[in-house]
Amino acid sequence: MLYQLLYGLHEYYFPFNVFRYITFRTAIAVITASLLTFILAPYVIKRLRRLSLTQQIRDDGPQTHLSKAGTPTMGGVLILISIIVTALLWMDLKNPYTWVLIVATTGFGVIGLCDDLLKIRRANHKGLRPCYKFLAQILLAAGISLFLLKVPYDPYSTKLSVPFFKRWLIDLGIFYIPFAVFVIVGSSNAVNLTDGIDGLAIGLVAIAVLANGLLVYISGHAGLARYLQVLYLPMTGELTVFCGAMFGASIGFLWYNTYPADLFMGDVGSLGLGGALGTLAVITKHEIVLAIVGGIFVIETVSVIMQVLSFKLTGKRLFKMAPIHHHFEVKGWPEPKTVVRFWIVGILLALLSLSTLKIR
Repeated sequence: MLYQLLYGLHEYYFPFNVFRYITFRTAIAVITASLLTFILAPYVIKRLRRLSLTQQIRDDGPQTHLSKAGTPTMGGVLILISIIVTALLWMDLKNPYTWVLIVATTGFGVIGLCDDLLKIRRANHKGLRPCYKFLAQILLAAGISLFLLKVPYDPYSTKLSVPFFKRWLIDLGIFYIPFAVFVIVGSSNAVNLTDGIDGLAIGLVAIAVLANGLLVYISGHAGLARYLQVLYLPMTGELTVFCGAMFGASIGFLWYNTYPADLFMGDVGSLGLGGALGTLAVITKHEIVLAIVGGIFVIETVSVIMQVLSFKLTGKRLFKMAPIHHHFEVKGWPEPKTVVRFWIVGILLALLSLSTLKIR
């Protein structure tokens, strides 16, 4: 809204022309989203406490987490509000991809919100039944994927881009929809599984979206895409502003979520952010790159799958506890050390994902 208003003034006063540039609006989006989060967080924390919307601790989790009971949860509402308000202020609302990401973030956030409310109402860590939760996620992701399939601006609508190779595209044809659904739903749940200790998931989201923002900008810039020999995707450059909003909201929330946390994001935050990352990857054809930049999310998910399969097939557990961050906690790693070490790995994976731009 502000973008259209302020840029429209450039005809009368030339300096307003700066709002034309995606890089400028991305920087403004980072500042706006982080400030919104900083300003609203104290009120949100106080309100959540007053409404007794507090964290339900797993009885089978690490014993050190029992002290976290009573910490306000559903702070993801704050993150999503900051992202969406910022996007509405600084993005081009005539761009259909803007609305796709807003719908994806809001939709997965609402699913997470229902899950959180049921956990609090039942006073345990079990919310929506898994079958209902997955069905809602699949239907939402399928709707998003079908819309993207029909977008006229995308010349590679059913193509899968393979990193490290020049224009190696795999046409998935009719399998595009289930693949896109898998990426979006998988990303949403992977972030959800990673959200187990203070600051871990939100810090990794900030790292992933920062790397993705650079990739998105390059893919949407004809000159840079041609120079680096990556797919040029018209109109996707605008999504860099959304990445800025996500990054700003993430670092703003991290201020309150770092150990010991004053506020948890809950499923409303983790599912919403994960859904946004997955949708962003599908729009920009960075699905495989997402698996690299979000490698920690993948490892966390695989650790849960391996733990369940191992126990069902052999009666033995591969890890002391899953997801894998709990394994290291049980081994004796202090929570802050676990988080920072996972962040370090996340940063290295983000740098590896960026190397796909030159190794072709």
